Amino acid sequence: MITVYLSHGLESGPGALKVQALKGIAERLDDVEPVLMDYRHLPDPRDRLEHLRRTLRERGDDPARCVMAGSSLGGWLSAMLSAEHAMLGCFLLAPALGLADYPETSPTLQARATHIIHGWQDDVVPPAPVIEYARDQRLSLRLIDDDHRLHASLTVILDDFERFLCHCQTLARYA
Repeated sequence: MITVYLSHGLESGPGALKVQALKGIAERLDDVEPVLMDYRHLPDPRDRLEHLRRTLRERGDDPARCVMAGSSLGGWLSAMLSAEHAMLGCFLLAPALGLADYPETSPTLQARATHIIHGWQDDVVPPAPVIEYARDQRLSLRLIDDDHRLHASLTVILDDFERFLCHCQTLARYA
């Protein structure tokens, strides 16, 4: 069984379009359990990160069998936890990396597989720091002609996510 933690962005919630669509992909696959995180009551990124850590601990999930997936601030949270634990996978959408307001701007990931999708037109999280981040850690990066919300690219995101989860299932089988 693989557990997929889905983390929403700063101003959205677990019912957001992308999170629900990713959840739908995870639910279609055998031996994959999605966990929807809800951070709406926690405005501070550090508090959200602690909530994610606590949820992982309380559920007793083995990080080596977990995929962290998130958008914007949720991407930052996913990256941070993947820097703390040897996760199975890390799937980041327009991750809030390289931003001065965050406690850590470029965590070193320990995930066995990582994929980032970012929009060229993103005016919330500029693409340049994310490109540099991916280059420095040699991470898979897809740049698309979209803005921060990535709503125009939902089909591409979902296709990539399904392939990514299937790849993670293969990695887990041979671990």
